[in-house]
Amino acid sequence: MGCLTTHFRVVGALLVREMATRFGSKPGGYVWALLDPTAHILLLTTIFQTIAHTPALGTSFALFFATGYIAFQFYQAMTGYLNAAVKANKALLSYPNVAPIDAIVARFVLQMGTTSLVAFIVLGTIVATIGIDTSLHWPSILEAVTLACLFGLGVSMVNCVLFLKYPLYEQVFGIFNRPLFMISGVFFLPDSIPTPYRELVLINPLVHIIMSFRQGFYPQYRAFGLDMSYVYGIAFMTLFSGMLVFTLSRKTLRNE
Repeated sequence: MGCLTTHFRVVGALLVREMATRFGSKPGGYVWALLDPTAHILLLTTIFQTIAHTPALGTSFALFFATGYIAFQFYQAMTGYLNAAVKANKALLSYPNVAPIDAIVARFVLQMGTTSLVAFIVLGTIVATIGIDTSLHWPSILEAVTLACLFGLGVSMVNCVLFLKYPLYEQVFGIFNRPLFMISGVFFLPDSIPTPYRELVLINPLVHIIMSFRQGFYPQYRAFGLDMSYVYGIAFMTLFSGMLVFTLSRKTLRNE
């Protein structure tokens, strides 16, 4: 019980430290967390409105791209922030009460809370502005968000170890991770892709996560090819692998 209490206290202290480091004491840091996704969504909306009459789903370009971009960010922002969790807190790991997993948990909580708040503000504003009577299906939304975060957590735990052991791997991961934005269904529907290419796209679990997230905003969206059992399998297998690698590499994470 005492160890668990200490763990919560350390995570709480690291969470406060991360908030101060990332956002600072002024409102500007928090505003930027909101402006960044807003700018991306506005850019996509502007570009595609000039080349198409209607979005691939529904009638609002802004809502279509927001549902794709925000769902993707629950994974992308998570990995981008957690990958450096151990490196950024290396000096604190010299204290025996601070464990590498504490840094991961603190950043996970902060990033999940930040992305959730941004999603609520951005999507809430769009829905209220366009005046569409949107009946949200919360189970699909929450399921997609949870799996995206757990998948990102598992990937990040593996990366924290491999980035330290193999610096070249960090570059390789960046090369393979960047194109995910283009092939995860942020600005297209996998349903519209002809076979056999659709089957190739559906190998990417993020495609299913975005489809599920969009189902929460578009009751009429059937999402052909959606397989959440596949996403559960990938997410939990990745998370288990990440926890295993992370646990077996505790000494490396502290000392390297």
